Amino acid sequence: MIKLHDVNSKLLEAHYAVRGKIVSRAHELEAQGKKIIYCNIGNPQALKQRPLTFVRQVLSLVEYPALMDQPEAARLFPADAVRRARLILEKNPSGTGAYTQSAGLPFIRQAVADFINKRDGIPVDPNRVILTDGASKGVQSVFTMLTNKENDGYMIPIPQYPLYSATIALYGARQINYFLDEEHNWQLNEEELTRSIEAAQKDGINPVAIAVINPGNPTGAVLSKENIEMIIRFARKHRLSILADEVYQENVYGAGLKFHSFARVMHELGEKEVTLFSFHSVSKGFLGECGHRGGYMEVRNMADDVYAEMIKLQSIGLCSNVDGQLVTYLMVAPPAKGDESHELYVKERGAILGDLKEKAEILGRGLNEIKGMKTDIPQGAMYAFVKFELPHKKGVDLSKLTEEARQKYEAARDSEYCLRLLEETGICVVPGSGFGQLPGTLHFRTTFLPPKEDIKALVEKMKKFHAAYAAELKDK
Repeated sequence: MIKLHDVNSKLLEAHYAVRGKIVSRAHELEAQGKKIIYCNIGNPQALKQRPLTFVRQVLSLVEYPALMDQPEAARLFPADAVRRARLILEKNPSGTGAYTQSAGLPFIRQAVADFINKRDGIPVDPNRVILTDGASKGVQSVFTMLTNKENDGYMIPIPQYPLYSATIALYGARQINYFLDEEHNWQLNEEELTRSIEAAQKDGINPVAIAVINPGNPTGAVLSKENIEMIIRFARKHRLSILADEVYQENVYGAGLKFHSFARVMHELGEKEVTLFSFHSVSKGFLGECGHRGGYMEVRNMADDVYAEMIKLQSIGLCSNVDGQLVTYLMVAPPAKGDESHELYVKERGAILGDLKEKAEILGRGLNEIKGMKTDIPQGAMYAFVKFELPHKKGVDLSKLTEEARQKYEAARDSEYCLRLLEETGICVVPGSGFGQLPGTLHFRTTFLPPKEDIKALVEKMKKFHAAYAAELKDK
């Protein structure tokens, strides 16, 4: 029998906080009959968000084409959904049960290129688009390709989405932390980037790429165009590739804010040297199709022989799943104005995004009214990264702790807090230490995906719990 010491040490070092011990405990409590408000992961349809009608209609027809020949088809399916299904089967006559080209179905890659061109007004090469099993697989493929030596390192934001730290650990690379500026809406700071890369180089690390999440996870921040320009110039100066995680590009709620893609800003700057990997996914935005695992990666400024290696890597896994490719197609090529499904599609999309915006404001304003808590009202994405304060237990002197001991102490503090929060209120959030945080601070990440009434209940429960928990610590 395999023992723990037989397991790959890199796997043992990897951690993925959004599905960690607290979530396992939440499942146990739920099985015992306790109501749990799951705010730990961006999984919209698990939290009662309805799928878009057009997407599911087309998938149904493509999966079972005989439906189109039934007398009831005209009543059950709008004509444009039937036309779209027939088009898909014409372009992919093998159906959904057969492998596709390694990089994905060509007509879908062309549709992605058209989507980016329409979004940004820039030229796009469909042959530099790869369809992936969600954005995560695209990110992991880039790490596989770029990690060449043990001292190769990746600059990642702190706080970050744990996909990045976990993948770095799995691949035996080096993690280079740069802190986001919490006091200025979680933007990137050039002085902090410089400090970070210089410290890494001093430690013998070879920085190869910088990862940026926009809109932010877990921060909910939306980067300004000026901030993105700075990042591109920084990458060129230090010969870094850029991993642009843009899966929340449809989730922008802040007044006067808009999503700026790295591809467009790079094109406007005339940048030809920095390699850019951009990622998008069907899991977020307003689709919330997490289970279909669809997405794409667009690559810019890469030599042909290098790109051939990326295609080879994709071919080792044969191809991404076909249903995920189809949902990606329906995301980038929705019903057009004049189509029978257009009005309902627009209505459903608007309702979902409007509901998310309203819940972001309810959550942000409510938590900011709690003494000892502070958060920006989320400007985008699906999360808030909430800062909270707790008194220290008597006898604790942080000045006497080593850096490692301090990190363990703070991780234990926010983990204990979130576990008690779960046990006493049923609210499941993720400790800030799972994402990384500035030393000496405490945070937790929460989504605002649950139904509106659950969000309101969360705020009230959180207010009572936090006051009681802080008072209890103060007395110890």
